[in-house]
Formats: sequence, structure tokens, C-alpha cells
Amino acid sequence: MLLANKASASAVAFKPRAPKPVARGANMACNATGANLASQQPWTIVGSGRIGEALVAMGPGGDVVVTRGMKVEGPGGPIVVCTRNDDLQTVVDLTPQERRKDLVFIQNGMLQPWLDARGLGENTQVLVYFAVAKKGDAPTDGKTDVNPEGLTAAYGPHAQVIANRLHKGGLSCKVLGKRDFTVAMLEKLVWISAFMAVGAKHKANVGEVEKHHGEEVGALIAELCAAGATELGVPLHGGEVARLKAYASSVAHFPTAVKEFPWRNGWFYQISQRHLAEGRRDPCPMHTALLKKVGAI
Repeated sequence: MLLANKASASAVAFKPRAPKPVARGANMACNATGANLASQQPWTIVGSGRIGEALVAMGPGGDVVVTRGMKVEGPGGPIVVCTRNDDLQTVVDLTPQERRKDLVFIQNGMLQPWLDARGLGENTQVLVYFAVAKKGDAPTDGKTDVNPEGLTAAYGPHAQVIANRLHKGGLSCKVLGKRDFTVAMLEKLVWISAFMAVGAKHKANVGEVEKHHGEEVGALIAELCAAGATELGVPLHGGEVARLKAYASSVAHFPTAVKEFPWRNGWFYQISQRHLAEGRRDPCPMHTALLKKVGAI
């Protein structure tokens, strides 16, 4: 498995007292304070690649880094998994049952069905829109003219703690509810599936796809967004093509290739296959044709 870029005192009789009512604002302040304190504590980080090292550098010191084949154990709190998707099952297997609720997943692709099947559907997930060119480099935030506030987003029990460390490291991160996170996750999935497929067809990097094949990738983005939104039962907010093209410009040097197929393009292809098997039209005909063109199916 390759881990990459990439939780005797004596009894004293007492009479319980009713708790004092606490104002909602006080609760929120208490929660925020708790998240700030937790973000200053060391984490367990699985994987010592570019992203893992960057997260360690942002931290307060004392993070435990777990590498290939090691049992996943460390301080309480987030266990941030910075590995390839195909290594996830091994990571889960090496994590004690009582700590699996603390696993934080930052991988690209459609993770939700896999997580649900393992009882991890409500775990923290992070959509990473920052890049680390090489190990040891400072991360570059994926802020764009369309989204100057940044696109990185987190959901789940450790979301605010994750966001706080990223903010300390000079990066943006929004904390979202489940529905908004699902929409954002779909957009990120569409981005990587569309740009990788068009790039593979034209042997072009991400920037060249955006610059020279913008109409083609825009049409594919629209097709995949529509099919994905219907499949997940979530609304589209609009502006997806402009938003995802703008992000492509910020990571123009990225190479393209159709890989980790079951987690990315394969999710859309399964939708197509199911529709065709049921005698319905393919909702992603452009995508299916591209996959055939590049030899992915």
C-alpha cells in the first residue's frame, strides 16, 4: 500500500442541582471556543506526502504521522487521512473501532457510498481546493476571481477544527451543512472528472483545456452537473461552469489523466449504464463518448 498526497476516587454523595439555562448565543460562543482550543491540539495524520506534511507545518507541533502499515493511533481528535482512495480500506482496517468516528477524509471523488457502506457516512469530509507543488512547499490557495473567498469546504464533527488550522495556515475553508456540502462535493467531482477526460482526449494540461477547449469542457461540466444533481437529489446553485473554469485557471499547470476511475468518472458512467439498462437515454452521452475515446471503458 502506498500512502500519499495526497481518534480510584472515593464516591461522594451529593444532591444534583438543576442546570442553569444558557442563552443560545452563549452556547455558540462556547462551541466556537471549544473548536478553537481543539484546533490548537495535535492531530493524527495518516500519510506523509505533500498534503500531510503541509498540515503538520500548519499545526502547533506534536502531530503524530502514521505511515504505511502502521496501526492508526495518536492523540484524541481528528485523524486526517491523506492517502490515495484505494488505500482507504487499509487505513480503516488499521484504525481501532472506537477511533473510526474521528477519521477525516480529504480525497477527491465520490466517497459517500463507500463511507455509508462502512458506517462512516457522517464522518468529517474536506473538499481541498489548495495545492502543494512539492513536499515542503507552502500551499497555494485556490481562490479565484469568481470565488475570492476560496472554495475549500468541510463538513462533519471535526469540520470547524479543520477549518481553524487551515485558517491559521493562511488558507480559506468554509464549514457547510450536509446539503450544501453535497452540492459542493458534486461540483468538485464534476471538475476533476470533466477536466481529466477532456485533457486526456487532447493530451493537454488543465490550463490548456480551459484556454483551448473551453466550450467542450463547459458543455461536459453542464452535462455532469445535471446528471449528478438528479442522482443525488440536490439543487444546482448556478454558475458552475464559470466557477470551475476559474478554478482550473488557478491550477493551470496540473497534468490530466483519467485515473481512480471507480471514485471519479466511474460514478457518472454507472449512472449511464443503469439508465441504458432500464431502456432510458444516457444522461451523460458526451461523457460516455469521451471515456470510449480515451480508452477508459
